[in-house]
Amino acid sequence: MNLFSIEDKVILITGGGGILGGEMANYLLANGANVVILDYKEDIVNTAIAQLKKIGDKVTGFVCNALDKESLVEISNKIIAEHGKIDILINAAGGNMPGATIGEDQTIFDVNLDHFKKVVDLNLFGSILPALVFGKEMVKNNKGVIINISSMTAQSAITRVVGYSASKAAIDNFTKWLSVELATKFGDGIRVNAIAPGFFIGNQNRNLLVDQETGKFTERGDTIIRNTPMKRFGETNELNGTIHYLCADASKFVTGVVVPIDGGFSAFSGV
Repeated sequence: MNLFSIEDKVILITGGGGILGGEMANYLLANGANVVILDYKEDIVNTAIAQLKKIGDKVTGFVCNALDKESLVEISNKIIAEHGKIDILINAAGGNMPGATIGEDQTIFDVNLDHFKKVVDLNLFGSILPALVFGKEMVKNNKGVIINISSMTAQSAITRVVGYSASKAAIDNFTKWLSVELATKFGDGIRVNAIAPGFFIGNQNRNLLVDQETGKFTERGDTIIRNTPMKRFGETNELNGTIHYLCADASKFVTGVVVPIDGGFSAFSGV
């Protein structure tokens, strides 16, 4: 028996058209899974599917609002009609907004509360609602995996990104809470875990980490590197091994954990 096989698993990825979700989709499809891309814009979904079709044919996609229960239920019904089951949900939808990040010349009292609320909605409720809708289908089969996306910003006070930090800290708690709830009430076949990526340079944080004129790291970027024992930023494909493990039966006795993928950042005291 191959404990790491994900062949023909039906894997849903919210935010599947994004950088992290897209990388996961590429990897999982290449390893034999049936990948379902969920994203909020039709052009994003279509572009993602066109790229994934170059890897394999076992990919479909739907326009879906992770913050709209009716939208999620409608898509869930379509997925069940097409595949007959939902094996795995990866909640990769998320992000930040400028107003929820404190500028260098600002304090917490300058935070845009509207943006703060929107960031919490996207990162927290954008994971809670899909977990409830798609998790209900998993319960019918007494088997399934939910993987949430946390962050290093959840585990310690990373300056400036207050809205993102608060929402990801809530993801940690929700992951543990839901894992206990589902295991105690529906058995050991349904698992809930999370990964906590360290620092990766993407579109949303590039300006915070890299000086666009010189191409060198900003002071913030340098600080992160100094506090990362591996002395570099991560590559998005370095999340795939842990995602694969959490999807597969190799981790069938693992639930309620948040796995750091951070080059040692969370282990280092800075001294």
